[in-house]
Amino acid sequence: MAYPFPGMNPWLENQRLWSDVHISLISILRETLAPLLEPRYFVGVGTHTYVSTIPSEPIRSRYPDVSILHRGGPAVATVPRAVAPAPVVVDLPLPEPYEEPYLEVRLVPNSEVVTVIELLSHTNKRAGDERKSYLQKRKEFLNSDVHLVEIDLLRAWQPMPYTEHLAADYRIFLRRREQPLRALIYAFFVQQAIPLFPLPLLPDDQEPLIDLGALLQNVYDRARYKLVLDYNKPPEPRLRPEDAEWAARCLTPPPAGDQGGGES
Repeated sequence: MAYPFPGMNPWLENQRLWSDVHISLISILRETLAPLLEPRYFVGVGTHTYVSTIPSEPIRSRYPDVSILHRGGPAVATVPRAVAPAPVVVDLPLPEPYEEPYLEVRLVPNSEVVTVIELLSHTNKRAGDERKSYLQKRKEFLNSDVHLVEIDLLRAWQPMPYTEHLAADYRIFLRRREQPLRALIYAFFVQQAIPLFPLPLLPDDQEPLIDLGALLQNVYDRARYKLVLDYNKPPEPRLRPEDAEWAARCLTPPPAGDQGGGES
């Protein structure tokens, strides 16, 4: 099946798959931008490091490790064997450092960071320590002399600060360093195409337009996501009824022989 939607594919938002989608999109975005920006800029990969605490809704496909602690052996106090409490087996989360990539557009040759491109994940959107850690790093970017592009293609969890007031399914947040108190927000719904947006660079440099929708379709085809997506089940999170009906129409193949055109 070819990519079935004009914009974001809501089935790709599944948190068990999103890590793969995240890495694929970051990679193809870098591959696309690098030749457009050379030789003045270099597109590098930075990482955020988190420690997984296994929240209430773990991403099991990514962080499955747990340790088992069996408290046994002789008691410290002398207790009659017949009344000694049985040892208890408990599951403990094993904190596991992990990294999530983002892109840095750096000036050549001094490596000054000009632009940071973030693609949000379930990890840094979901309430908890990871979100707090990401928001702290985000605040540092907003207080620094860099452009920030933050791409949110996830309907789950609360939107990021300064974007939550806009009714939308998805958001792209763009803050230019020369306008530190102003941001552009591209807000759009699941039935809409992903809007094109410019990559902010230094003054007088030509800024390429990023066609994230085309890149997403490219990733969908190259990664063969059609093999693992079950369109017979609703996406996570579920769509609104009117969006579910629309998605069903998008996923319905045209009747056999309906190829358009007329008889010769």
